[in-house]
Amino acid sequence: MAGAPSPAAIVTGAGSGIGRAIALRLAADGYAVLVNDLSPERSQSVADEIVRAGGKATAAAGDVSSEADVHRIVEVGTTAHGAAALLVNNAGIAHQTLFENLDVVDFDRMFAVHVRGTFLMTKAVLRPMLERCEGVVINVASQLGQIGGVELVHYSGAKAAIIGMTKALAREVSSRGVRVNAVAPGPINTPLVMELSDDWRAAKKQQLPLGRFGEPEEVAATVSFLASPAASLFVGQTLGPNSGDVML
Repeated sequence: MAGAPSPAAIVTGAGSGIGRAIALRLAADGYAVLVNDLSPERSQSVADEIVRAGGKATAAAGDVSSEADVHRIVEVGTTAHGAAALLVNNAGIAHQTLFENLDVVDFDRMFAVHVRGTFLMTKAVLRPMLERCEGVVINVASQLGQIGGVELVHYSGAKAAIIGMTKALAREVSSRGVRVNAVAPGPINTPLVMELSDDWRAAKKQQLPLGRFGEPEEVAATVSFLASPAASLFVGQTLGPNSGDVML
């Protein structure tokens, strides 16, 4: 007799770094994973990696700030694995500049990917979750959304918005069976962080009580916990795998 079908998960921005680690961990946890990335090559590479390891995965490239792309991403995932039981909003970009030099294009793109993308993806999967009275949404924010960062006003602002959205949505839907939480990593050894200046990274490392940046797998472990029944009491929370940069 065939076993129960694997629950379906969607992970955005999963072509590298934290997103890739999350996709791999969730596949190991038994999820059938829809791997999204802006790059078709990266998304397919991670999906193939999961399948080679014995897991279930499908790739769907697309821009989470595009409503049309979001509908297509969710449709691909639903067709391949069924309605999403778990959404991880991880897609993000990095850009560094002093506020006085920040232009409208870079500001708008930062909020489009992080905030609009989180809104669109969540909107696209939430109704079926509410109809089933079951689901989990995990938003990947940043510790800079809690404390701010020099030359990262637009990034910090977008991540702070995600934390606020997480709390507000959790108040709306937790009583209807959908848990919403956030993860706010500190600096992690990813391609995104490597885009920041050497000076910034060196100074940041000195500020961390742990004395080191985190690894993507350490963030993935936090997401795995929040997705699990063991986190049943976590509602509207922001967990911080951040090397001690923020202590709450």
